[in-house]
This record gives sequence, structure tokens and C-alpha cells, in this order.
Amino acid sequence: MTAIGVLVSGNGSNLQVLIDATRAGRIRGRIVCVLSHRADAGALERARAAGIEAHAVEEPDRAARDRAMADFLDRRDIELVCLAGYMRVLTAEFIDARAGHILNIHPSLLPAYPGEHTHRRVLAAGEAEHGPTVHFATEVLDQGPRIIQASLRVRDGDYSEPGLRERVQRLEHRIFPLAVEWFCIGALRMADGAAWLHGERLDEPVFYRYAEGRI
Repeated sequence: MTAIGVLVSGNGSNLQVLIDATRAGRIRGRIVCVLSHRADAGALERARAAGIEAHAVEEPDRAARDRAMADFLDRRDIELVCLAGYMRVLTAEFIDARAGHILNIHPSLLPAYPGEHTHRRVLAAGEAEHGPTVHFATEVLDQGPRIIQASLRVRDGDYSEPGLRERVQRLEHRIFPLAVEWFCIGALRMADGAAWLHGERLDEPVFYRYAEGRI
């Protein structure tokens, strides 16, 4: 069973979805530990409530923090790192040592709108479509090989950033567990600068279909 480590920054709604999916057998992996750069991250309490080892690494120096996290993960033989709302840029050293073994969930239809404040920027640009992407993390921020996306229509009522964020998070909660499960069963890998699923190169990400009325 794949040993998973999760990096978090905030409340941890995506972490909770991964915990629930592993418990239900929808992800054939085990979350071994959860790490954050913030001791007050609510996600750490979610992890502890589920009986998962959880720690804060509050080293202000980025390189030192990543080395400490890497050592923590390596000592627990972590095979997959999931960035579940981790709001810090990882060093090249951390990423290179785990190339093809780091999945990130980003709240935009990459390659559009990498970085922060995606919902605000989408609304300001008047975009008609928006949604999240799961991708392999690489040294280039939010530009690693894309695995799966889902989109929704930006309604006239989505004038508020919080309202749009909530709708997009519902899609995040659907597609992140799928990508993690694909990795855990050996169906997903990164090679030659691309994501491969069931032996087929993904020149475009898988598109997740859903019932619009439920989002």
C-alpha cells in the first residue's frame, strides 16, 4: 500500500477528502503523515483527529525548511507527496529528489492562472469557465504535467470570490482523490516530461465530467 505524505497550509478540506477516501478504500494508499509550515494550520488538527502523525516545520528559511521536511518524509519511506493547499514554493532540491512522486491540486485551469489569487483574477478577467487541475509538481511553479481537470461555468452570480472558490473546491474534492488513486495503483506516472495514465501519454489532461446542477 502506497505510503502518502501530505503538505498543507490551511484548513485542510482537500486533506479531509483524502483521509475519507483512504478510509473508504477509494484510495489504495495510507496517509502516514501530514506536515505544515504553520503550527496553527487547521489541517494538522484534522490529521490528528484521524490518528495521523502531524507536525509543523516552522523554519523561516525555505531551504532549511524543505531539508527538514525531506528528512521527515524519507525516514517514513513516503512514496507519494500530496500538496493539498500547500502555499509555499518548494525548492528544486526537494522536488528533484521526488520527481514524479509529487501531486499538486491547483485552483485554475492550468496553464492559465498559475500562482495565487486565481479566483479573483478569473473574475476580474471575465472568464466564462473556471476549475481546478491536478498535476505533477516540477521546478516550474504550477506548470508540471497536467493529469486531470474539471471545469464549471462562471455564473453571473459568481461576483464574489468566496462563492466561486467554494464551487471550485467541490470539484477539487472530486478530482484529487482520483489522481491519487491512479498513482497508488500504478496507473499514473511521470516520464519524458509528461503524465502517463494506463500506459498512454496525456498530451491533454483527463477531463472530469459532472452534473452542473450539483456544483
